[in-house]
Amino acid sequence: MEATVEYAPASGTLSSIWLLVAIPLASAAVLLLLGKRADKWGHWLGVLAVAATFVLGLVNFFALRGLEDGARSAEQSLFDFIAVGGLHVDFGLLFDPLSGVFVLLITGVGSLIHLYAVGYMEHDEGRRKFFGYFNLFVAAMLLLVLGNNYVMLYFGWEGVGLASYLLISFWTYRPSAATAGKKAFLMNRVGDAGLAIGIFLMFAQLGSTNYDDVFNGVGSLASGTVLIMGILLLLGAAGKSGQFPLHAWLPDAMEGPTPVSALIHAATMVTAGVYLIARSNPIFTANHTLQTIVVSVGALTLLMGCIIGAAKDDIKRVLAWSTVSQIGYMFLGVGLGGGAYALAIIHLLAHGFFKANMFLGAGSVMHGMHDQVDIRRFGGLRKYMKITWITFGFGWLAIIGIPPLSGFFSKEPIIAAAFEREGWTAWLYGMAALLGAGLTAFYMTRLFVLTFHGPKRWTEDIHEPHESPAIMWIPLVLLAVGSAAAGGLMSTSVPQWLEPVLGAEQAEPHAVLSHTWITILSIALTVIGAGLAIMLFRRGTATEPQRAGVVVTAARKNLYTDAINVAVFEKPGLYLTRALVYLDNRGIDGVVNGIAAGVGGSSGRLRRLQTGFVRSYALSMLTGAVLVVGAFLAVQLGWLA
Repeated sequence: MEATVEYAPASGTLSSIWLLVAIPLASAAVLLLLGKRADKWGHWLGVLAVAATFVLGLVNFFALRGLEDGARSAEQSLFDFIAVGGLHVDFGLLFDPLSGVFVLLITGVGSLIHLYAVGYMEHDEGRRKFFGYFNLFVAAMLLLVLGNNYVMLYFGWEGVGLASYLLISFWTYRPSAATAGKKAFLMNRVGDAGLAIGIFLMFAQLGSTNYDDVFNGVGSLASGTVLIMGILLLLGAAGKSGQFPLHAWLPDAMEGPTPVSALIHAATMVTAGVYLIARSNPIFTANHTLQTIVVSVGALTLLMGCIIGAAKDDIKRVLAWSTVSQIGYMFLGVGLGGGAYALAIIHLLAHGFFKANMFLGAGSVMHGMHDQVDIRRFGGLRKYMKITWITFGFGWLAIIGIPPLSGFFSKEPIIAAAFEREGWTAWLYGMAALLGAGLTAFYMTRLFVLTFHGPKRWTEDIHEPHESPAIMWIPLVLLAVGSAAAGGLMSTSVPQWLEPVLGAEQAEPHAVLSHTWITILSIALTVIGAGLAIMLFRRGTATEPQRAGVVVTAARKNLYTDAINVAVFEKPGLYLTRALVYLDNRGIDGVVNGIAAGVGGSSGRLRRLQTGFVRSYALSMLTGAVLVVGAFLAVQLGWLA
């Protein structure tokens, strides 16, 4: 069944949806333009702006629920954004079941992260500017999910990219932070170029970039055109969501302040790619090859994230690679199509809770351990940071999929859906998803055990860790509750809620394994992975580098993906640039400079003949006359033939 939505003009309460973008944007403008005059209260303005947006989002969400099933959407056109020739683009917003749940995730989890950041950034001189960038990030993400056409989506898309660059490289005095921000910016430009070309192709083929026009016209396009269009959109999605081959920037983004990591990985930037594919589901559903490509990207990335995460020792980088892996599950879901679209969104929402919980928990650990990040140097922290230990524990149990926590209800159905594909690919993608579940349990348990359990392995400069202040642990408690309950609460209601946008779930009679067997295998692999990690790391691990095998060495080097990027993309460009510079200096400039030098040199030598003395000129004239007369006589006398 195809998704059908009637986009009705916004009215009543829903006519205020423009404020969802305007409030955080106005707050960002105030914080950035007032400068130091807002230093004392600017952070609270930033928190209140996002909290107010969350309340307004709730009001609009319940107003949307009050509409009839077939008319749950509200479209608002604010003004003409582009009107050139045949191209007409409104600055328009669309609040429907899909954008509604994203608004609640962005502003709800975002509000808790903002509150946490008040305490985390308390002693930072740039806190007011930080909250300005934070609000700008939220405003751009809201525009991305609320835009009613691909141009508005792209407008927010680029705003998110700008804000992420400003936040990742916020501590610019650190070379690693500046480099990470630049890396994120450049790798996202690659994906963004693909998305932009895809939008150009839409207009060239369909004459519009509005969602309803594009989706209604997909059926009239050739299969090859749909495939190219979908690949271009996928390229943009892979860049924003850190999926292969544009995943390398995401772990490096950990160089920014921890609240930035939580916001990027849980509620905003990395979810944008999943949103793009889910929103564009009529395009992806129209081409089976395109769906297979998306599923393959998701399956490959989720395994890569697990393998690399198991070899990392930086607490935030382990969590970053887990995000790469979990977003891979979401790509797997949206690639499978049908009812799996909704399953991917459920996992995205549950992931927003438990990943924000764990990132903020990691920040709490760093706060108590004087910014230490090496999990090999932790151990025994549960005695000193009990609230952080308990709340982080809920996130750990949720992400590895222990029932009845949220990860079990959100990830296990995606694994089951992978086994419902036709043919041998069901085994390929299903086993990849199952293996990812076992690996996730292993490396996340390793992280949890090495951080909070076992003997103390602190460095001498840390006397006694301490719990974070209430303004930091209160958001942890609330996120822990969401980590525990979100998946179960959403698994029954969200699919029906999203049906008008994503289509109805269709029965898949060709599943190669029953749901019961998939559940048993998933839980069994999770228990085995977690048990193996507990057995290996309950007493700690070596704090110094050890000789590692081939697989571990490759994982520590990110499976050589950075080296491949350097060899395939950076080095050829560098060599080409050097060759062009050499050609310019030695070739083009050499010819020009050589001609100039030749003219200058010959002119200098000829200039010596112009002495300015009359006697020299007379002697020259006499010499010339003698030579001419001599030549004439020689010809007359026959001396010269």
